[in-house]
Parts: sequence; structure tokens; C-alpha cells
Amino acid sequence: MITIHLQPHDTAQAAHTLQALPGQSLMQAAVDANLPGIQADCGGLLTCATCHVVVPGDWLAKLPAMTSDEDAMLAFTAQTREPGSRLSCQIMLTPALDGLQVTLPASQY
Repeated sequence: MITIHLQPHDTAQAAHTLQALPGQSLMQAAVDANLPGIQADCGGLLTCATCHVVVPGDWLAKLPAMTSDEDAMLAFTAQTREPGSRLSCQIMLTPALDGLQVTLPASQY
């Protein structure tokens, strides 16, 4: 199992911690755990940008490079794109990402 920590935008709130299976997307793990903050309207088809997360630099370096499709879709996020912005549907979980920490935007809409 891979442990993931999702920090709400309001840092006064505690992070949500979940366990996920390798090969699962971060988006699907969050949806399966019924966690707030990731809407995933398109179900991971890379057509909606409602699974936006911000990945800190130390973890960002462990992710595969984003595709041009993901890069283009990040233009449609509700919150301003940040240097670590990624779509959680495109983050496939591997053992190397055990302990991954991401921050959720204030809103997906």
C-alpha cells in the first residue's frame, strides 16, 4: 500500500491521509476514499481539470514529466496554476511515491 497525504488549501485543517494501491491514479484513490477536494468530473479522462492538486518540488521531481495534454488542460483550472500544479488523474501511484504530499486548491470550480 502507498500512503498519500492531501492537505486542504486551508492549512489550519488537518491533512487527509489515505492508503492506495500501486498502479492506481491519485485521483481514483481520493475518489474511492470519498475525500473532499477532488471532484474528478470527467472520471480521469483528462477533459475537466477538476482534480487539480499542487505537488511540492521535492515530490514533483519524483513524478514523470507531464504530457502536453495535461499541460494544456491545466489552463482550465479554477484556481491559479502554480509551479507544482498537476492533475491527479495523471499521477499514477508507485512505491516511489509512498508518503506523497499534495495540496488541494481552494476550489475545483
